[in-house]
Amino acid sequence: MTAAVEKLTRLIEAKDRHDIPLADLLPAQMEAANERLTAQRQTVKLLANRAENSTGSAAIGEPADLVPLLFAHTAYKSYPESWLNQGSWDRMGSWLDTVTTNRVRDIDISAVQDIDDWVDRLADKGHYICCSSGTTGKVSIVPNALSDRQFVRKNAINSYEWATGLVARNDYRIFACNPGTNNFRFLDSWMAFSESFGSGAAEFTFPGEPITASKVREMVMLRKSIADGSARPGDLAAFEAVTAQRGKDMENAANTIVEVMLAARGDKLLIAGMPALLFQVAEMIRDLGYDAKDFHPENTLMTSGGLKGAVLPPDYLERMQSVWNIDRKRVFAAYAMQELNSFNPRCEADRFHVPPWLILLPLDASGENLLEPSDGEVEGRAAFLDLSMDGRWGGIISGDKIHVRYAKCECGHEGPTIGINISRYSDLPGGDKITCSGTIDAYVRGVA
Repeated sequence: MTAAVEKLTRLIEAKDRHDIPLADLLPAQMEAANERLTAQRQTVKLLANRAENSTGSAAIGEPADLVPLLFAHTAYKSYPESWLNQGSWDRMGSWLDTVTTNRVRDIDISAVQDIDDWVDRLADKGHYICCSSGTTGKVSIVPNALSDRQFVRKNAINSYEWATGLVARNDYRIFACNPGTNNFRFLDSWMAFSESFGSGAAEFTFPGEPITASKVREMVMLRKSIADGSARPGDLAAFEAVTAQRGKDMENAANTIVEVMLAARGDKLLIAGMPALLFQVAEMIRDLGYDAKDFHPENTLMTSGGLKGAVLPPDYLERMQSVWNIDRKRVFAAYAMQELNSFNPRCEADRFHVPPWLILLPLDASGENLLEPSDGEVEGRAAFLDLSMDGRWGGIISGDKIHVRYAKCECGHEGPTIGINISRYSDLPGGDKITCSGTIDAYVRGVA
């Protein structure tokens, strides 16, 4: 940890992390950003390229100076698709070497059959990879250091305690209502909750096979071929079969969750999962004649992953609370993404609070210009510098359209905050066009 990051840490620990006015926080953030830039431009090849060709200054004096240094979110999928298709793991390693602080060397690829094997071999050498499908029809491959994983575990618990007022005392029965995965980000967060809040007695985990990186990629490829019209009859049949099987798996899982949850309804429950499945389970329990009076009054709920296209009634959250006897204060949600270590927890006023580790940089739609703070609400593209990041450069331009406020939140805590109505530029007319993405992709492919 650098001296400036240690200084920022002391400032954060001196009081509630969401009660530090931005004017007091910004000088320490800029100092830490300069230290991060100085150190990581020596190790992250893409950052060195951005610093040399996109800025005329070696120092960061204000937030606007960070904008040319940010990576488009597509940087983590800028490898040629053919390298994955052909199993060119040596080339994939060369590509990964351009975006990570840890040199990709001495990776045994002799027995690698698919992306899951490759991820495992990388982990043996300290490269912890998170894969996700995103919205571009290509798998993101995001590197992390061990220290990033440790930060995520600690930050997950701190964010949950701040948002809900609960204290981790190992007295909850944990219900993990999400499919399993080999994604380190998910596993680290979940293990942190389990170890800190879980009682260890008969915790529930989602039935069925975990969703691995190769399965994510398979579905991405199927969707992509269908969307661009290149799908063959066999591809369509495979997609329909996988979709049908997932539907059956989810139905079976819902039935299992209902059965086990009703048997445990007298215990304190921490229920976690994606809203669509959780709502289905809650409605099934309601249809069986159970409601709040049948469940423990200290239950807590964690929703994650968003709706993923599911259509739920506007009051779906309140209906879940009314079944499981969960007070609004004990419902945890956060704005997060694979490219960040830090969570942005939601408050009682339905605003996501940006923690001090993140420098929020709302940009215009092109991702070129920083939007100035105002007394009202600023609408733009979400971008951040995550000062906690060790395994890669923490500067990222997302594909999300957000609404930012800098004034003190209605909940009483300091800003900046982000509204809960977040949309994807890829879903808007014209699609998602970040000006720097083409330049970044060209550089990465040239070096790799």
